[in-house]
Amino acid sequence: MATTKKAKKVELNKKVPALSAPCTGTGTFRLSDYKGKKIVLYFYPKDSTPGCTREGQDFRDNMLKFKRRNTVVFGISRDSLASHERFIEKQNFNFELIADEDETLCQLFDVIKMKNMYGKKVRGIERSTFLIDENGKLRREWRKVKVDGHVDEVLDAVKEL
Repeated sequence: MATTKKAKKVELNKKVPALSAPCTGTGTFRLSDYKGKKIVLYFYPKDSTPGCTREGQDFRDNMLKFKRRNTVVFGISRDSLASHERFIEKQNFNFELIADEDETLCQLFDVIKMKNMYGKKVRGIERSTFLIDENGKLRREWRKVKVDGHVDEVLDAVKEL
């Protein structure tokens, strides 16, 4: 279960509330563990779907560029840790995935939206990315993300910080 200190939504140029959530690899993601590093949090709808796979592969293929810029990347969806582990293994991801099954982080970052899927309205994650600076402040956000070229945009923003 994810936890946050405050229930309000994140705001640009403000400190992101202390948060923690189940994560592959370490077991728990804690924002405080990454003080002094830039953090990219990208929210995606579902493990192993075509767009989400391509987005993850783009981050994977550019990971060295992010690391050179003192930046860590985490993907977040409502899938379970077991699903995340399979997704990482299948795609050979070189970054961790956060499980937000109770939607705590999704609510904090306001990424749950009503979407149209095959003519039906469904609640789901709107593909979104957030860049947090070394001091824990939210510096950039991308909403309604299109996968093509997105990782390059994020990398450019990291370089500008």
